Amino acid sequence: MSDPSKTNLITLTRHVFQDQVENHKEASGDLTLLLTAIQLGCKFVASNVRKASLISMTGLANSSNVQGEEQKKLDVIANEIFVNALRSSGKVAVMVSEEDEEAIFVESQYQGKYCVVFDPLDGSSNIDCGVSIGTIFGIYKVKENSTGKLSDVLRPGSEMVAAGYCTYGSCSTLVLTTGQGVNGYTLDTEIGEFILTHPNIKIPSRGKIYAVNEGNSKYWDGACTKYFHSLKFPEDPKKAPYSARYVGSMVADVHRTMLYGGIFCYPADSKSKNGKLRILYECFPMAFLVEQAGGRATTGRKRMLDVHPETIHSRSPIFLGSKEDVQDIEKFYKAEP
Repeated sequence: MSDPSKTNLITLTRHVFQDQVENHKEASGDLTLLLTAIQLGCKFVASNVRKASLISMTGLANSSNVQGEEQKKLDVIANEIFVNALRSSGKVAVMVSEEDEEAIFVESQYQGKYCVVFDPLDGSSNIDCGVSIGTIFGIYKVKENSTGKLSDVLRPGSEMVAAGYCTYGSCSTLVLTTGQGVNGYTLDTEIGEFILTHPNIKIPSRGKIYAVNEGNSKYWDGACTKYFHSLKFPEDPKKAPYSARYVGSMVADVHRTMLYGGIFCYPADSKSKNGKLRILYECFPMAFLVEQAGGRATTGRKRMLDVHPETIHSRSPIFLGSKEDVQDIEKFYKAEP
């Protein structure tokens, strides 16, 4: 008799469809089809990342994005892949990409009832050296009686209906939430499917790792300076200091935090007074995932998902990860005037 674990695989499509049948019988299936389009984009990008050096897709594209950052060739290709996959799904009304200055409003004949915000290739400065990079996305449902407007995406993250990220590295792993917990799926390149490998991900209540760019420490405010000092030099002599792990790719750092616990931080400072990470397509999706996994996400003074972005490229400080670790940094900010 054959091994069921090898012949009865739970794919991402099967898992999402099964959840719809069991828990959302009234659903139209549109979100399931949209997630199918997103995973197609992830597979396509994963394929291009694997062979990038062989077909000259690393290096600069001689252009910059709306953030003023120099675009890598793969940045541009990944953006086109996702825009095309989402538009052709027929389920999207509005798209917001890190790479495009303005929101993309889908033509009426292809229009659906969802809005997708995404960073097509996070951590792209690491492409040439082979460090893990990834895609981040969040999904809103358009407001009632709306055909897709900017106001449909300029909303708190608490109104998202789904979010996820896909890592591209030693393996490609897609981590997803639709508001009922978090699951991880690893791409089997032989059959071309994402297979459920990390069911019901839960972040430990406290970790032993912190991730932050300490090169910016001279610009930190008092709360950050005191907090990170407390991690490295705990008052209790019996307590071991936290380990520092920082990749510089948000997807890689958050993925490690989701699995092992600890805290990921990108604070505001005197150099970047509003923080550096973008609210809509970086902070919100990751905060949604972390909360669904039992963790916590904050700006330091406010729950991340309660922030109301003013523009599609607004930025914010963010601290996310294990619940107790995030509560610790919140205490330092509460003590600051």
